Amino acid sequence: MAISKDWYHTEMKNDDMEILHRSPSVEYSFYNAVRSGDMETVTANCKNDSFLHLEGTGVLSRNPLTNIKYHFVVTTAMLTRYCIDGGLEPEQAYRLSDFYILKMDSCTSVREVADLHHTMAKDFTGKMLLQKKSSVLSKPVIECINYIYSHIKERITIQDLAEHTGLSCNYLSRIFKQNLGVSISDYIREQKIEKATHLLRYSDQSIVDIAAYLSFSSQSHFIQIFEGYTGLTPKKYRDKYYKSMW
Repeated sequence: MAISKDWYHTEMKNDDMEILHRSPSVEYSFYNAVRSGDMETVTANCKNDSFLHLEGTGVLSRNPLTNIKYHFVVTTAMLTRYCIDGGLEPEQAYRLSDFYILKMDSCTSVREVADLHHTMAKDFTGKMLLQKKSSVLSKPVIECINYIYSHIKERITIQDLAEHTGLSCNYLSRIFKQNLGVSISDYIREQKIEKATHLLRYSDQSIVDIAAYLSFSSQSHFIQIFEGYTGLTPKKYRDKYYKSMW
C-alpha cells in the first residue's frame, strides 16, 4: 500500500512539474548505429559526450554517480541485445557486457563512467563491423575467426585451423587472405594484441604474465610485436591508458 501511495504522489508531482521523458527514438538511433557497425556515428556521439546529456532520460538515483552508473547498465544491456539481434554471437556479447559492467562498478567519477561508456560502445560497434564483413565471408574463414576468438590464449597455428576446417593449409591460407586481406598469421597476431590492450587497460596482470597468458614465445617477443602494432611498448601503453582512466 505504501508503494502505491508513493507512486501516486510521484505521478502527481511529475504532472505538476511537467516532467516528461524524451522520445525513445534518440536511444534507438544510437543502438541501431552500434548494431550496424556505423563507427562514424558512434564516434561522433562519444565525442559530443551525448551519454552525459541525460535530460529526459529519467532520474534513476539522486546520487549523480549512481545515476550515471544505472544508465550505463541500461545502455550496455540494450546494446548487448541489439547486437545479438544483429548477428553477434550471444556468448561473446554477454561476456562483453559482463566485462564492462564489472569495470564500471569500480569507477569513482561520472567522467570515468562516461569514458568507459565510450570505449564500450566503440568495442561493440567494432565487433558488429567485423560481423558485417563476416556476412560475406566464406564458411571456413568464419570458422577460423570463431576458433581464434575461442582459443586466443593458446598458440594457434595454420595447421590447427586447417585441421579444424578440414582444408589444406595452402588452400585455407589463400581463401583467408582473399576474404580478409591479411594473412592468417597476421590476423592471429592482431587479435592477440587487441586482447593484450584490454588486459593492459583493465587488469593488474604484469606484462610478463600477459605475454605468457597469450602464449608469446617470450616477453621480449611480445613487446616487439605489441610496439609494432600500437606504436607504444606495453609499459607505455599501460601508463598512458590505465592510469588515466582509473
